[in-house]
Amino acid sequence: MGTNKVVNVIRHLAFEDLGSFTSVLEAGGYQINYYEAGYDDLSAIDPLSDDLLIVLGGPISVNDTEIFAFIEDELALLKQRVTADKPTLGICLGAQLIVRALGAYVFPGPIKEIGWNVLTLTEAGEQSALRYLDGKHCSMLHWHGETFDLPEGAVLLASTKNYHNQAFSYGNNVLALQFHPEVTQRGLERWFIGHIGEISQTEGISVKQLRDETHVKSNQLEVQGELFFKSWLNEVM
Repeated sequence: MGTNKVVNVIRHLAFEDLGSFTSVLEAGGYQINYYEAGYDDLSAIDPLSDDLLIVLGGPISVNDTEIFAFIEDELALLKQRVTADKPTLGICLGAQLIVRALGAYVFPGPIKEIGWNVLTLTEAGEQSALRYLDGKHCSMLHWHGETFDLPEGAVLLASTKNYHNQAFSYGNNVLALQFHPEVTQRGLERWFIGHIGEISQTEGISVKQLRDETHVKSNQLEVQGELFFKSWLNEVM
């Protein structure tokens, strides 16, 4: 693998970071470069580099291109990467950007899915690194209101009751996850502050309820999330 292992990370909100994945990358000797969407120049990232690219979540829609021009830059970067099958992981908004880069559509889901809910894996999912995230092992943190059509050539890996398309692989090195396996109990306290507007406007959830569930479920997800990420990282890097 060489000594200069690099991961480039596109972040849309300062508090939606790599979470528990950070320690996995640091233990593996990776240099982590964060790029702040809408602020940093994304053209500094070589789209055809063998370095890992991770695109994180955020509260905007992939369809908000008229408001946020940088989305087009992200899509252009991802189109080149996924076509070349370069190591790429998209989480939440990052996954939806991969969907659009592959020519499929992102649109409003049936309900807002905010909170903890188990994943059901497909047969392909059970054979993948997502096996560590199966509902038998842990619950999963979800925070989204949109869904997507499965891109042509993609392999569905996971679903929940309300959202059929939750994760897919494309080629050998591209993975898109609508959910958040990277979150930690401590880190989510920042989410509760940053997303208080959305939490207050969404029926059926509150900071107290989300915090209570997080106290019960997050530690196991941290363990399983690291196992998942280590496994996937070993496959693509």
